[in-house]
Amino acid sequence: MPKLLRRTLAAALAAAGLAVPALPAHAASPVPLGGGSGIVQQVKQVKQVSGGGYSFELCTLTAIGHDAAGNLVGLTNAHCFIDAGGDKLVGDTVYANTTPAGTPGSPAPATFDFDATMAIGPIGKVTYVSEPNNYASGGPRGLDYAVIRLDPAKVAPAATVGAPNGSTTIDSVGQVPAAGTRMCKQGHTTGLTCGATLGADDPWYWTLIWTWAGDSGAPVVNGTALTGSAWGAQHFTPIGSILADMNAHGGVGAGFHVG
Repeated sequence: MPKLLRRTLAAALAAAGLAVPALPAHAASPVPLGGGSGIVQQVKQVKQVSGGGYSFELCTLTAIGHDAAGNLVGLTNAHCFIDAGGDKLVGDTVYANTTPAGTPGSPAPATFDFDATMAIGPIGKVTYVSEPNNYASGGPRGLDYAVIRLDPAKVAPAATVGAPNGSTTIDSVGQVPAAGTRMCKQGHTTGLTCGATLGADDPWYWTLIWTWAGDSGAPVVNGTALTGSAWGAQHFTPIGSILADMNAHGGVGAGFHVG
């Protein structure tokens, strides 16, 4: 569902009596990010808003690792990089979401800290966008994943990502376990939530794991093994299917492994 877990906001700063801030100098130290960390994308200045403002979307990283060529690579959902016209935004610039992660009872804000995010600067660019899930439209059932080439000068890969309600460590890739197995997801908006796997809904899997807007791309884990990428409607795409498609497609991301 292309818009199910995305957030699109026009940050009308003028409405609050604020001017559009100038971009600050970029930070020198890399930021620790991993599966479950928040990202900001589709950042555009909205000149139609009186005084200016920004539109953007928020998602969550599925995982960070390296490919066979040694590139630092991040994964998330494809629908995070599809615009209102249905175009795939290959080449879109990705930023780190520095706002604290939330919980189901106290979700992360539907915005981001402009100054802090821009002080870090761009952390990567999108190199590939698959077919989205198309769950709502009834279109082709896509794997719904995107590949991001990350800047190692800006990103320090972190195996563990936390939230007020718990943390997730990813140290391997695994297969989806049998129906009824309790698994968890780590999303920026609602943090750590867990639930049973309900079985296959080809090419995806059903689950009882809670997700919300901004959790798109959240890693689904069985213990410390990454098993899937959540995209909403209580569904996730198996990581094995994503990696196989990445290898078949080639380029950045082929031969991906965590760490």
